[in-house]
Amino acid sequence: MEAIKTKSWEDFERKLKKLRAENGTESSPLHFRGQGDSKWPLTTTLDRYTKNGMTFLSYYNLITGSIGPEVKTFSGVDVPERCQEIATSFFDKGLMFAFPRPFPDPHLYSYMAYLRQFGFPSPLLDWSRSPYVAAFFAFRENPLVPAAKRSIFAYCAGQIGGGTLYKPMIVSLGPYVHTHHRHFRQRSEYTFCGNFVEWDAQWRFDSHEKVFENEHPKQDLLWKFDIPSSERDKVLGKLSDYNLNAFSLFGSEESLLETMWFREYPKQTEPVMVQPPPVSRSA
Repeated sequence: MEAIKTKSWEDFERKLKKLRAENGTESSPLHFRGQGDSKWPLTTTLDRYTKNGMTFLSYYNLITGSIGPEVKTFSGVDVPERCQEIATSFFDKGLMFAFPRPFPDPHLYSYMAYLRQFGFPSPLLDWSRSPYVAAFFAFRENPLVPAAKRSIFAYCAGQIGGGTLYKPMIVSLGPYVHTHHRHFRQRSEYTFCGNFVEWDAQWRFDSHEKVFENEHPKQDLLWKFDIPSSERDKVLGKLSDYNLNAFSLFGSEESLLETMWFREYPKQTEPVMVQPPPVSRSA
């Protein structure tokens, strides 16, 4: 991973333009991800809730079996039925090397993307094809939380197909999936990282960062732009001018109110505190 320091939002745009010209191609475009603190590692929500990598099988059983009926009942989402053939495939060394890859199939991918969009711990790392959507998520974080710098990551999928058995490998799932409208509002794409663990003889989810530490120059390139947090109001203001805000990206009532707060709060002035008259202490 290459870290790129920037002095301002304008400096970021200049350096991004150069990076896209040198590395983005039509067949392998750059994907972007924003994070509210430059010290945060690049992790999935599942990474934050589990240790040692959850097995594909355990996660599959969880989302199709354990929570599936309740999700389907209350959300109306078309939850895939648990399939024993898919469950068995997680013990196949060649699972992630097949083309087309059988996991996840379009139906399961649609469901997994839905779960990721609504906050269920997920092995999917979400990216956007737009650096400006990524910038919104980087600067959306509470300004009162101390963070000297925000980060925008740029990722270029490896130009070499496949991966190495017994080592973590990243799979890019692409943008074409029938799922919740948030996916399209945010121009989302997803990756996940898997590793066939020899001692366990099955596939487990693993850390993206392990792959990005790979020194091979043609595989899974990553850049990290660090931008001063002091640019927050400027960045969000510019994005708002293009109608890029919480409501346009989420479309919920909560996000509408968040957008209204950001739009209206700067117009308000803090009231001047008037000292009350001294209290008479006469007998």
